[in-house]
Amino acid sequence: MSKNIKSSENQLIAALYIVLMGFGFPIMRYMSMNFDTINNNAVRFLSGGILFIVICIFKYRDEVKKIIEKPKIIFKLLILACFMTSNMYFFINGIKLTTALSGSIFGILAMPVAAIMAGIFYKDERCRIKNKNFILGSIIAISGSLIFVLNGANSKSGQSSADFILGAIFLTIAILIQSIQNLVVKSVAKELHSIIISASTATLSGIIYMIIAVQSGKIVQLNEVSNGLIIGLILAGMYGMLTGMLMAFYIVQKQGVVRFNIIQLMIPLSTAIVGYIVLGESINIIQSFGAIIVIIGCIIALKKKS
Repeated sequence: MSKNIKSSENQLIAALYIVLMGFGFPIMRYMSMNFDTINNNAVRFLSGGILFIVICIFKYRDEVKKIIEKPKIIFKLLILACFMTSNMYFFINGIKLTTALSGSIFGILAMPVAAIMAGIFYKDERCRIKNKNFILGSIIAISGSLIFVLNGANSKSGQSSADFILGAIFLTIAILIQSIQNLVVKSVAKELHSIIISASTATLSGIIYMIIAVQSGKIVQLNEVSNGLIIGLILAGMYGMLTGMLMAFYIVQKQGVVRFNIIQLMIPLSTAIVGYIVLGESINIIQSFGAIIVIIGCIIALKKKS
């Protein structure tokens, strides 16, 4: 009974993550067009980090003590913050030069890379990779994702081909960094609750970006935008950290790197649906066919051995 409850809880969290991230990419895309990348990340990470710290003070004080008792964890958190800082620098620049949908579909490329790296370092992840359901489902899901992507409306985004290619390169670098980053998350998650990891990572990354913003003089650009946009960026930061960081770390902690990357394959569909409803973006018949294939592939890949 407890296993069924745990499985249902994992499925619910995965579904919420997919839906919420569907809104997250358009929000990040919009903010990237109105703020410099350094200022964008500084405000977003600090606002999310402060929110997490407040939650930790009231509810997870015992978990915070673990950091003080084990200095080795502090070193891992610093490494994780550096990975997150570089990852989001390339990601935000990439999504700025491409589209919101492009940012989500690049998770497709991250899946095989992350799965292989996780399998090399962790036995439990290696067992998942060897599962025939995982192999078959992954092939089906990736094929469906590529159908969905190749028939997308990138040509309507208004970007020049040179900008789009540069953005694609930035996104590729971001997913490579993220693949290594998830391994560090899995290691730290054995000793700390995911919200402590999120609070530390977001705050440290925010401080790094803020220092860069001050040193480079880019911080003054925040005076040139309206208070409404800054408030929107703060709220976007809290939303993004709760979904893109806390929920992602939690899924990696509870379900593993491989399953997390399978779940990631569903996000482009969620992003496209949000774009269709909110922004009026079109989804053609072939994309719909690709979406169905992705869903079938993910179901097979996430199915455990009988």
